Amino acid sequence: MELRKIQETKGGTFFVTLPKDWATNSGITKGSVVSTSVGSNGRLVVDPRYNLEPTPRTATVRPSPYLSREIIGKYLLGYDIIRVEAKDRVTMDQRRIVKEATRRLVGLEIVEEDQVNIVVRCFVPPSAFPPEGTLRYEHSLASSMLRDAVISMIEGDTQLARQVVARDNEVDRQYFLLVRILRTIIQNPSLSEKLGLHPIDCLDYRLTASLVESVADQSSQIGEHTVRLEGTRLDGDIARSLSDLNKVAYESYTDALAAFFSRNISMAESVREKREVVEEMERNLESACSALSINIAQALTSVVSILQRIYDYSVDISDLTTPRVR
Repeated sequence: MELRKIQETKGGTFFVTLPKDWATNSGITKGSVVSTSVGSNGRLVVDPRYNLEPTPRTATVRPSPYLSREIIGKYLLGYDIIRVEAKDRVTMDQRRIVKEATRRLVGLEIVEEDQVNIVVRCFVPPSAFPPEGTLRYEHSLASSMLRDAVISMIEGDTQLARQVVARDNEVDRQYFLLVRILRTIIQNPSLSEKLGLHPIDCLDYRLTASLVESVADQSSQIGEHTVRLEGTRLDGDIARSLSDLNKVAYESYTDALAAFFSRNISMAESVREKREVVEEMERNLESACSALSINIAQALTSVVSILQRIYDYSVDISDLTTPRVR
């Protein structure tokens, strides 16, 4: 850190000199134009490269048993161009893996392909997808999955259950996109200033996005249980009790996200206060399972455990509801 004294002209204008080494390394000479902007934390940012397009970041991967994971990993690290290079040729199976990986990632498209190379490029600028909007969309998908998954279980609706399972892929796409955006923001202070997002906020968003993705995964598992029961419908007290438990779990989850977005501490605390109610409902349902057939009892016990887990995720999300650090 360098401390510099503020000076004032006779006309009353304040000015401060720039560090010479920084100016030289940035290519600043007499007459150069720089931009200044005030960040959300009150800092004044001087940018000598404000009018230059960022250079696309390129990564090269070799075909391997982990090719899909390699592509996803480079995408999450913020690379704009991912080149798959084979020593001799790219096999048909490897081409299939590359195409499947690109379909899982928002904004990624194949732009070049020949015998030994496949080039994919991301056309999504991070600034076009503010993290809050992306997280809200991921949350809306996960919450609809949770709601429909339990409805499908109670009504024995296998078609709705399969739709829930299929929706999990879109949640994964949004989760990967958000991780990519957050990592790019952390590595790019000017983008952080532009979006008004502190690095600590990025950590909170990353943890919350992971928990939301877990809620979607658990909801997908409920759908899979429904499909395996082949249209078996739940009736009477069992159906009502499961519906009541799901109502508490669903409200806890949506309240936790609402508290996170609004920084509402009292709403966040209300999520934690429902634990005893959830645990009592869970015990009552597990006891009622003894009167059911083995297949239904096993599926219902698993679903009750999943809803308990989703409630725990909701508490974890609510714990991230703290005042923003500026």
